[in-house]
Amino acid sequence: MTSTFQPTLPQARPAATPLHAEDRPGAPWWRSAVIYQIYPRSWADSDGDGVGDLPGITARLPHLRDLGVDAVWLSPFYTSPQADAGYDVADYRDVDRLFGTLADADTLIARAHELGIRVVVDLVPNHSSDEHEWFKAALAAGPGSPERARYIFRDGKSAHGELPPNNWDSVFGGPAWTRVTEADGSPGQWYLHLFDAKQPDFDWQHPEVRAEFESVLRFWLDRGVDGFRVDVAHGLIKKDGLPDWHDRTTMLGGHEEHDHSEHTPEPTHAAPYWDQDAVHEVYRAWRAILDGYGTPDRILCAEAWVEPQERAVRYVRSDEMHQAFNFDFLLTPWDARALSDTIARSLRASDSVGAPTTWVLSNHDVVRHATRLGLAPTGERVRGIGAGDPQPDRELGLRRARAATSLMLALPGSAYLYQGEELGLPDSTDMPDEFRQDPTFRRTAGVEIGRDGCRVPMPWAKDAPGFGFGPGPLTWLPQPEVYGSYAVDQQLGVPGSTLELYRALLAVRRTLSLGAGSLTLVEGFGEDVVALSNEGAGRDRVLVLANLGESVVELPEGAEVLVSSSPLEGRAVPTDTTVWARW
Repeated sequence: MTSTFQPTLPQARPAATPLHAEDRPGAPWWRSAVIYQIYPRSWADSDGDGVGDLPGITARLPHLRDLGVDAVWLSPFYTSPQADAGYDVADYRDVDRLFGTLADADTLIARAHELGIRVVVDLVPNHSSDEHEWFKAALAAGPGSPERARYIFRDGKSAHGELPPNNWDSVFGGPAWTRVTEADGSPGQWYLHLFDAKQPDFDWQHPEVRAEFESVLRFWLDRGVDGFRVDVAHGLIKKDGLPDWHDRTTMLGGHEEHDHSEHTPEPTHAAPYWDQDAVHEVYRAWRAILDGYGTPDRILCAEAWVEPQERAVRYVRSDEMHQAFNFDFLLTPWDARALSDTIARSLRASDSVGAPTTWVLSNHDVVRHATRLGLAPTGERVRGIGAGDPQPDRELGLRRARAATSLMLALPGSAYLYQGEELGLPDSTDMPDEFRQDPTFRRTAGVEIGRDGCRVPMPWAKDAPGFGFGPGPLTWLPQPEVYGSYAVDQQLGVPGSTLELYRALLAVRRTLSLGAGSLTLVEGFGEDVVALSNEGAGRDRVLVLANLGESVVELPEGAEVLVSSSPLEGRAVPTDTTVWARW
């Protein structure tokens, strides 16, 4: 028999703790926006070459209009040799022929605007491709030249310079330095690359680098984009002298990206290549450029893996960026107390600088939450799943993912969705290694599986070749057979499907302005429940109740259900279920 937990004082309002005040009337669009990430090579292929492209995206934009999102974020589509799937940019002002043309980009932006969808594009300022004209000029010009000063070139250590300038590792594994061969054939200087060797880091102390990226911002703003997601936003400035660092290089610095234990990790800025104070000068200059374009606001969103949160929110002060991904929320385990604490701490931190919190559960760099939440907890961040690894419980993962998204979309602030999560897509966890393209897999000799599993092309139609990804059967990564059952045409209009759940959540969120509401932590539902009240002027309060425990939980008397992530048992909320209800 399933036990039932009833809240204390069912006839009265339970005790409550205010967490966040309602946003001001007429607040800018980005403070409560829901933005959908498209990974261009994996969303829709128009020409049958197996790689998604800009015309394919344009053709599928009505899907996003009907889903109910406010904007789309496009991962890089710039000219690139694709050593890191476009995050190695050779020309920031052109479109790679793999994805289309500048005219195709203009068409996409115009069509999105016709449908009421804003367009945010990726910007990769920490590094370029080694095929960028500047880097090729730096190699040709030699040591001490102005061309090399735009990047971080240094002489090696030891008598003949055969050792790298310091001991830094790459985020992708292996050393963060590569030695060049000079024009005369002799072994030469070393250049820094915090990621792949084909991604040399710019020297952001150089005024020409700063001027170039300010020009790039204007180029795309003039073409009509509505903002930029800034890649590795915390990494542009390196500490003077490039001192050695004693820990493995991760996106957070000297510790793993997890840790909701009692241990307090070192702050991210302790690592000499992350979160250095001078980086904020860059973003203040960028904000001034964007503000110069008037209203509606153009925005900057930071990918800044920074701890503690008190430093992370420095990126969203009023004269810097508009949004910064809340990775602490993404990494929080499926535990009611941990989630409640993260939500409260996040809102307190962002409120301290007057910024919205930007919630996220999945993206192109992490295991999808429909897979992540189906794994047995280990306390470690999962960095990809291969065929030989413990496999997730797909049914459990989807149930929890639906509940997690339902909790996230009820929170005030902005939120980002990753393509395919509205279908409940899992990672591809049985992909043969010979298909893997993530440089992490190569640079770690397979020790880390990498990110290919979350980047598999979208399924649109179950019975079409390539599940409707393109006009033919080709896909740049293999799609697991199970993806057919998740295809759009298998869920559209089907009551209870994940796609219809997302559409319902987004419709209610917009109608009731939940993204601009106040938030209160409601007590009395038990230690395995996250209970919140989202309130706004002129509307009923909304109870958000996420049951993470094994016992069902009774809704309070008078609560009117608006949306539920899983079917209810009468008025009882079953395990791993989130409910929105008027009360």
